[in-house]
Amino acid sequence: MNTPQAALVWLLLVPWVKPAPPAAQSSPTETFGEIWDYEEPPRDGGDMKRNEILTILHDLQKDESTTEQPERAEAGEMPTCLLCVCLSGSVYCEETDIDAVPPLPKETNYLYARFNKIKKITAKDFADIPNLRRLDFTGNLIEDIEDGAFSRLSLLEELTLAENRLLKLPILPAKLTLFNARHNKLKSKGIKANTFKLKNLSFLYLDHNDLDSVPPHLPESLRILHLQFNNIADITDDTFCKSNDTRYIRSRVDEIRMEGNPILLGKHPNSFICLKRLPTGTYY
Repeated sequence: MNTPQAALVWLLLVPWVKPAPPAAQSSPTETFGEIWDYEEPPRDGGDMKRNEILTILHDLQKDESTTEQPERAEAGEMPTCLLCVCLSGSVYCEETDIDAVPPLPKETNYLYARFNKIKKITAKDFADIPNLRRLDFTGNLIEDIEDGAFSRLSLLEELTLAENRLLKLPILPAKLTLFNARHNKLKSKGIKANTFKLKNLSFLYLDHNDLDSVPPHLPESLRILHLQFNNIADITDDTFCKSNDTRYIRSRVDEIRMEGNPILLGKHPNSFICLKRLPTGTYY
């Protein structure tokens, strides 16, 4: 971005920057750091100002791209970065009404494609984007994901598919630490036995689905498990623990939520002997 454009952005942003107390004024660098902390934007009235800022940046980026970077157009990257906002390895395609995953710059690390109309994720969507670390498709219309869609994403750590229409899950990347598929239509038969056999998985959100059992082979790394508001009616002594090992402790688990299921947890006291805390849910 050239100097006049940077100055224009600064002038447009100044009215929205909360002034610091006179005794400890923040520098322009610190102020910009506060403004562009955009990884998880709030869904409230504050979005209007943020969206206005992003629109300004989008227009400036468009002008730069068309006048200074013709080689990117030849590479096929221009359409996405005109429709969306591309910033230092992050691509923001939020509320743009796209109905498919757009072509991404090869250097993309983070993709936020929330609140669009995407219906399907295919194996070719990320075939040439090996450095992806986070994908967020919250609030789309996704019904189908091809099994090979994430197979080449060896660095992917966080995958969010919340608020879609999924009935089943694909094969997941081995290095995932967070998987969020809450508020879908998932059924237990749509989750393969080894789907969550991932040695780094710490956060698993499957609440508000149509599961009738707890997924098998939950990893030792798991810390948070949300299964509330499904149709789970039964568990066994091996669901969370090991019935043949009374000394086994699942030490890393901090929270299991099972409220809103038809199961009466009080009928299964031996199912929780390895846990530090009892799951939340109905006991009697």
